[in-house]
Amino acid sequence: MQMENERRSENYEDRRGDTTGSGVGGGGFGGGRGGGGGALMQLLMMLMSRGGMKGFGLIAVLAIAAWQFAPGLFKGMLGGGGTNMPAAGATGGTGKQFSAAEEQLKDFCLKVLASTEDVWDEQFARMGKTYKKPTLVFFSGVVQSACGQADAAVGPFYCPGDSKLYIDLSFYQVLRERLGAPGDFAQAYVIAHEVGHHVQNLLGASDMVHAKKGRVSEAEYNNWSVRLELQADFYAGLWAHHADRMRKILESGDIEEGLNAAEKIGDDALQRKSSGHVRPETFTHGTSAQRARWFRLGYTTGDVKQGDTFGAKNL
Repeated sequence: MQMENERRSENYEDRRGDTTGSGVGGGGFGGGRGGGGGALMQLLMMLMSRGGMKGFGLIAVLAIAAWQFAPGLFKGMLGGGGTNMPAAGATGGTGKQFSAAEEQLKDFCLKVLASTEDVWDEQFARMGKTYKKPTLVFFSGVVQSACGQADAAVGPFYCPGDSKLYIDLSFYQVLRERLGAPGDFAQAYVIAHEVGHHVQNLLGASDMVHAKKGRVSEAEYNNWSVRLELQADFYAGLWAHHADRMRKILESGDIEEGLNAAEKIGDDALQRKSSGHVRPETFTHGTSAQRARWFRLGYTTGDVKQGDTFGAKNL
């Protein structure tokens, strides 16, 4: 991606190094010991059942897989010192120092966020609406949001209660090395998908889906959840379409990186990798083919009206 000359969003908070939340290194995530993957799954299921973390979709699935396949990596993340060597002059909100590479990644995320702001400003104006920009929160290890306390193992997420995106930058190492989705566009796709959930929150789609919790069967609710996630994938593709139209930021291979990331985190791919078995009735995010299809549709059409996953007969 050609992002060197792009502006940075000012809508962010840097909470890296702030580990004042309880539970770091203990409780259900005790450094990956004693079945930590099961504890992570239980927490995610609890949050989803309460509706408290609605919208964090894509990355929750990534996090489950990452915890299963790389507990040692998350142990390093939760321990607060494993993956980044300090560099002078690079500090978070608490004064803690971070590596030059992490600062560059933070800078990249803010440029992607700024790009989503430009795209969705334009799209909302076309709908006769005003786009309310989300805030991106950088954290390390643990963070407190309006949706409750979240651990780094949950991965990046969107909280509708405060309209903020949350990301521990160490997650990108998991995405690249453990899940096989490398590249700067794959990283941008993560941000764009979570911004897609913010768009859904503003337009009412999130409330519409989560209001069905407890009112329909689990299988039917899962189907609605899949449609919500696929629309966020569509919005990520739509962002790429218009961001490139506006600023020519895409390079050869970028879209392929996005499609690869979408395919690697399909429900079927993750279930097959973790257990060797695929259970379609439990899907909540869509298959690899579905995720790639809706991302591609958003990118090729750039038309927000084409993203009605809720009315689509075939996903």
